[in-house]
Amino acid sequence: MKNYNTLSQEINKLKEQGHTEDFTPQQNCLECRNGEYKIFQDEFRVDKYFRLEDNTDPSDQSIPYAISSDKYKLKGVLLNGYGIFPDIMANEMLDKLTIH
Repeated sequence: MKNYNTLSQEINKLKEQGHTEDFTPQQNCLECRNGEYKIFQDEFRVDKYFRLEDNTDPSDQSIPYAISSDKYKLKGVLLNGYGIFPDIMANEMLDKLTIH
């Protein structure tokens, strides 16, 4: 896990690498394109993630996950604002995003 300066810098780097979708966490899947795609835990992988911390801007305190799905030929970003997911996501989805 690397540390970068800002969330926007990291997201721009990921987009340059082809991670252009914005994934939204749901109870048992990730969604993108306003629900057009529902990607379940066995249909995606976490390519990499970064923990961003900025004491001057709380909005930069997050973990962007670079996610890809071979099944749907999609690559994108999922943002975690330090602990937001546990309230919405099922345990299987959280396990997929947890680094052991």
